[in-house]
Amino acid sequence: MSSQAPQPPLPDEGPSPLAAPAPDPAAPTPARAPAKDDYPPPRPHPRVRRVAQGHDRRPPGRPMRLWRKLAIWILYARRDRGFGYGFAIDLLWPVLMAVARWDFRGGRHVPREGGVLLAVNHLAHVDPITMVAYCMAQGRVPRFLAMKELWGMKVVGSPLRGGRHIPVDRKASGIEAYRAAVAAVERGECVVVYPEGGFPQHSDGWPQKAHTGVARMALATGAPVIPVGQWGSNHLMPPTGVKLRLFPRATLRVLAGDPVDLSDLVGRQGQRKALQEATDRIMGRVTEELATLRGEVPPVAGPTTDGTPTTSG
Repeated sequence: MSSQAPQPPLPDEGPSPLAAPAPDPAAPTPARAPAKDDYPPPRPHPRVRRVAQGHDRRPPGRPMRLWRKLAIWILYARRDRGFGYGFAIDLLWPVLMAVARWDFRGGRHVPREGGVLLAVNHLAHVDPITMVAYCMAQGRVPRFLAMKELWGMKVVGSPLRGGRHIPVDRKASGIEAYRAAVAAVERGECVVVYPEGGFPQHSDGWPQKAHTGVARMALATGAPVIPVGQWGSNHLMPPTGVKLRLFPRATLRVLAGDPVDLSDLVGRQGQRKALQEATDRIMGRVTEELATLRGEVPPVAGPTTDGTPTTSG
């Protein structure tokens, strides 16, 4: 699988695909997104979950034992992934085990089956590889939003095409990607979203301003949104670099929390205020999980337009 994370343009670079604007009634109807019946529903993997979640009994900060990582890799059925995606996972799994330690926690909050959105902070180009390992440890095959241009590349294109990932046309409004993501959630997929839409090369690692795409998907589908904090991928590959930093050996730390409560906002995806409120709740929870991993208190910036304090970037 490619280490290139989906990076829609930041707000000052034009419209973001993750902003998922409402469709223009006058615009031509885009191609139909895959429906529920186009693919068989993902299967649960309870044995894999038990192995991975046993790691939660270890003291925080301790890496996952080698036998657990090997067991997850071996026990996970080679289904629901597509040939190219599955081949990339099997190829990169032992590499990731060799170059970094893993500390994956909170997997019990990720539903064992059914549509779900994972909202994750973004740190480096290797983030998707880390999240593939984390999601599969919880018995889920993750689907990502990625730049449409990657679909035509020889090495990267096959895993993307066969893995049911979602192409994002950064030159368009993003409505097709939004509809495809909603369809994926509705047919029971685990969709990973980076609400920030990318990561700056120079930052303190705290979440930046987020787009409203994940909130719109959640309010449209009613699917749970699991806040996920991650830390350590920026040590394995710095945001400014393209090569792995092997020494000292990085620890990839991922922590999922309870679903974000959006029950009072479901169905209001067409209301700007509701979208912003949902986005603020989601990113607030993502920041909380990250703060737990870092053992730090996030900085506080000025209030947003609705008076809600936000973390600085």
